[in-house]
Amino acid sequence: MQDSLDSESPWKASADRQTEREAKRVAVLRTAARAFNEMGYHNTSLDDIARRLNVTKPTIYYYVRNKEEILFECVRIGLEMLDEASNDVSGHDGSTYDELIAVMRKYAEIVTMDFGMCVIRVGEEPLTEESRRTLRSLKRSIDRKFRRLIERGIEEGSIAPCDPKIAAFTVAGALSWIARWYQPNGGLSAHDIAGQCIDLLMNGLGKAASSGDGRPPT
Repeated sequence: MQDSLDSESPWKASADRQTEREAKRVAVLRTAARAFNEMGYHNTSLDDIARRLNVTKPTIYYYVRNKEEILFECVRIGLEMLDEASNDVSGHDGSTYDELIAVMRKYAEIVTMDFGMCVIRVGEEPLTEESRRTLRSLKRSIDRKFRRLIERGIEEGSIAPCDPKIAAFTVAGALSWIARWYQPNGGLSAHDIAGQCIDLLMNGLGKAASSGDGRPPT
């Protein structure tokens, strides 16, 4: 009798249950992001997501309220990953130019991941205005960090004089577009693609330095 009283409870502790629930919720979101990226938001149903997870549709409602909440969370996670890209590389030795390169590489790799790709391929347009405002504030934060890096680089002389706003838009826009055409089973890895795209952005296509109007000097 005593052995049965001392046996381990079949019910998990509250903290363990919460951890397990959060892991399953993230699995729902990641699976949904992948489906949105492949089929589009409007063409993806909760039934599609449930089938990919081998669960029933009611099970999905235990972790999210509806499809719009799923998209909001997918885009939010992706934007937060992009926003934190600069935090992951800041404070290292080297010039601001080197730091910018590291941030660009991190950014390019994130947009080839499920949540980062969802930011670019789907975005916040299907959501309510309130949700869009929340997500756009994160986008502004990302843009400000790119601009500050470029401004710092110009000040220290490691980055050529330019309009930081235009430069930030160009860099983020070009790197974001990778998510539109990247294929995980393609011939190049995300790391290789990031390297080539960054090299083109920072060094251009011409053999000689630009004259400032996009044409090589005569």
